[in-house]
Amino acid sequence: MTNIYTPQQQRVLLITSLLIIGGFIVVGLSGYVSAFLGAGILYVVFQPWFRALTVKRKWNRSLVTALLIIFSLVVIILPFLTLSLLLIGRIQYYSQHTDDILNLVKKAEDLTGYQITSPQNIRSITQQAASYASKLLPSLAGGALDFIVILGVLFFTLYYMFVQQEDFLKGLRKYLPFKRDTQQELGESLKNNVNANVLGQLLVCLVQGVLTGATLWIFNVPDAPFWGVVAFFMAFVPVLGTPLVWGPAGLIKLSQGDTGEGVGILLVGVIVIINIDNLLRIMLAKRMGDIHPLITLAGIVLGVPIFGILGLVVGPLLLSYFIVLIHVFERENKKQEEEVVKDEERLENKAEKAIAKK
Repeated sequence: MTNIYTPQQQRVLLITSLLIIGGFIVVGLSGYVSAFLGAGILYVVFQPWFRALTVKRKWNRSLVTALLIIFSLVVIILPFLTLSLLLIGRIQYYSQHTDDILNLVKKAEDLTGYQITSPQNIRSITQQAASYASKLLPSLAGGALDFIVILGVLFFTLYYMFVQQEDFLKGLRKYLPFKRDTQQELGESLKNNVNANVLGQLLVCLVQGVLTGATLWIFNVPDAPFWGVVAFFMAFVPVLGTPLVWGPAGLIKLSQGDTGEGVGILLVGVIVIINIDNLLRIMLAKRMGDIHPLITLAGIVLGVPIFGILGLVVGPLLLSYFIVLIHVFERENKKQEEEVVKDEERLENKAEKAIAKK
């Protein structure tokens, strides 16, 4: 029985069907994008360890993958979740007890001589901050099932990326629209960007957060551990970052008459905390790749509304990789243009030789 469609119509219908079905799949999995991105990031981070244990030491790859998953859960996921829950808990506390914030604002107004804002605005801002933080940060109370499912999808994907690594990489190379040497370059760029945006950025922010919390604790600032957690998350923002935490703390101490403690906080912040950021970034840039602060800032603005708190890492990573793809696209076009020019020159040479023979 003959088909009613021509070969061209069949091709168009096939492509249309693929796009429609793919659209349904993307929409259905949109809530789990962070899980797949997280699996990809952890795959790149743990790849050297996996290779060292399975190739060099000949360990069973399923056992190694299980150990890496347990390690990531204990060392990365749970501490990050704990910090997030601590932060959101304290933000909700301050949103319900605005008197503490009003007193701080009043002291700042007495110090500067200017009225910053009204008490009504402060209460509104704190309530909005609590609501915004609830959307960005993972909350076990509000979405325990969603969080468990996302975590399960992440580790399930990561497990098969490692256990069936050859099939995964083979399929990836097969469907990527790039030549083999370009794919290798993209792989190196991906590794460098992940190291710079994930390992490097997390290390810098962790050191700054710990130093800020310790400094505030030494100089008797209330809730120093909480403000250290705030500094950890704020450190992802270039330039501003931790000064938004220790700066007001030092000024408030000065306004309270604690001149020594206020000056101490400001001196440690300016001399140690800011410079340790620059020092670590210079050291890490040599080993992990240098990411421009503007890319980091734009990536955070892009990523946080889409991926929540995970966007602090994923946003800059996606933006930097997008720039890498643009450079690859530019270079591929340049190569094609050079090949076209060479082909035209060959044809001209052949034509000239043919004319000369005649």
